[in-house]
Amino acid sequence: MAEARFTIDAIGRMHATGEKFAMVTAYDVTSAQIVARSGVPLLLVGDSLGMVVQGHDSTLPVTLDDMIYHTRMVMRGASRPLVVTDLPFGSYTIEDDAVRAATRAMAEGGCQSVKLEGGATVAPTIRRLVDAGIPVMGHVGFTPQSVHAIGLRTQGRRADQARRVLQDALAVQTAGAWAVVLELVPAPLAAAITQRLDIPTIGIGAGPDCSGQVQVWHDLLGLYADFVPRHALRLRDFADDAVAALDEYADAVRTGTFPTPAHSSTMAADELERALDGEA
Repeated sequence: MAEARFTIDAIGRMHATGEKFAMVTAYDVTSAQIVARSGVPLLLVGDSLGMVVQGHDSTLPVTLDDMIYHTRMVMRGASRPLVVTDLPFGSYTIEDDAVRAATRAMAEGGCQSVKLEGGATVAPTIRRLVDAGIPVMGHVGFTPQSVHAIGLRTQGRRADQARRVLQDALAVQTAGAWAVVLELVPAPLAAAITQRLDIPTIGIGAGPDCSGQVQVWHDLLGLYADFVPRHALRLRDFADDAVAALDEYADAVRTGTFPTPAHSSTMAADELERALDGEA
């Protein structure tokens, strides 16, 4: 019997008992199937696919159609994790647009929740989505969709900045978000925010005291070498392994050691002879 899918309530119970949890990104059916076989309860279809899948230098070019396309693929493989989909840049600037985008992500993509970036300024949008029955995960601190406005740097080192990050997290919670990502936030501040909030915090570059942690699939497995952020946890070097495997494959073809009889099918000699002679 297949194991039941993780739910928002289940994540909430883990948080209530102090059990830390992991979230990881995935972008296609194969990665989703692997996540489903692991103990990771949360899967994020992140707009980070703009960089690690599409080859852009930011998340900004990613469209809602892109997110729905990848969410559909993930849902075919993610039998167990709770799936959250990023709403991409520009899709939730206007509240009505946000409702349409989130509805499409859930109805067409099949995810269980959406995630959007921003604090107090997007709190009314979060409230609108929650009132429409759409579960929302927030995202404060460094927000990649605002990279050109705020730069790629830790948010909240000064007292006034830290207060703003805290206020953003509280605003997201008050608006009805069920969890919030804290990205590139000083560890002591992230710990304090986690203590202040009732909802789970999910850290990335925010220290060890968040309720959970999120990492990018390609960073974890060593599949993306163009840029490795300081906060990335690299547990494998799959890109190097893949290059070695491809070199072995090319060498096997070149030397004639592949394919072997075990990789091939055969036929009776008389059938081949009849075929070549043109007999029926």
